[in-house]
Amino acid sequence: MLTFRTIKSLTQCLLGYRTSSLRVGFVPTMGFLHDGHRALIAESVERCDITVVSIFVNPTQFGPNEDLERYPRALEADHELCRKAGVSMIFLPDASEIYPPGFQTTIEPGPVAEPLCGAVRPGHFRGVATVVAKLFNIVQPDVAFFGHKDFQQCAVIRQLVRDLNLPVEIVTVPTVREADGLALSSRNSYLGPTDRQRALCLSRGLLAAQAAYGAGERDSQRLIAIARSQITEVDQLQYLELRNANTLEAIQGLVDQPAALCVAATIGPTRLIDNVILDLSSARPEENRSSLTKTSAAASDHLSTGVA
Repeated sequence: MLTFRTIKSLTQCLLGYRTSSLRVGFVPTMGFLHDGHRALIAESVERCDITVVSIFVNPTQFGPNEDLERYPRALEADHELCRKAGVSMIFLPDASEIYPPGFQTTIEPGPVAEPLCGAVRPGHFRGVATVVAKLFNIVQPDVAFFGHKDFQQCAVIRQLVRDLNLPVEIVTVPTVREADGLALSSRNSYLGPTDRQRALCLSRGLLAAQAAYGAGERDSQRLIAIARSQITEVDQLQYLELRNANTLEAIQGLVDQPAALCVAATIGPTRLIDNVILDLSSARPEENRSSLTKTSAAASDHLSTGVA
């Protein structure tokens, strides 16, 4: 496994692989890797000849009062996880490598970035879209892998790829959960024992609504109410919304199309997000799968069964 800290050294190495027609997979991360990242890497290793993992805590996607400085970091453990998982290369740039002096150009995502996290984290998806576009240009992967837990982020990236004609297949991988249902997140490390128990109400509420949908409930407000009745231990519920799984438009009335039930809440100092798909053609509810798990962005303008 090779580690690169500069764009020039990484691109020079990758050039040789491209001339050999090897398939390059890419997993962009902010580090502090866990089993959710391991699932992304495993998918890349299975599908591609070369797997590149980037570890970069991107400052432009953090707001002025957010957790950039205290975001968890564990480079030694990250290297070991990558090595054991079969990663070919780690890209480990610092901020000045990605955003050199004089950097000015950003990407402003459209309406898909406006609701949900976009409404409560102004500028967040501008930072996400900009850094992902830069990383795609640097690595030039054939396939890039993202986690379904970041539902809206996946939608923003798919839109980015479509709109800018980027030659990258986007694959989303189902949310990985602890045995008790908590969705894996690097920010879970902020949770003390009491707050971690409180955080379980998020998945409990989402899965209760998903089960009700599977049992025949189709009224959007009742489904939201079922989830909300379980999400009682958070300090602030930022949103709990049903959105069209393809367009992210709000759903009113009956749920007659694939939908995503999305939540964001704070528990103590920690902000957590989660989601489930309401779609009868999905796998078992607890697996939280969708048809976009392995669908390319280029072919996902019309989706019949779900979203990542």
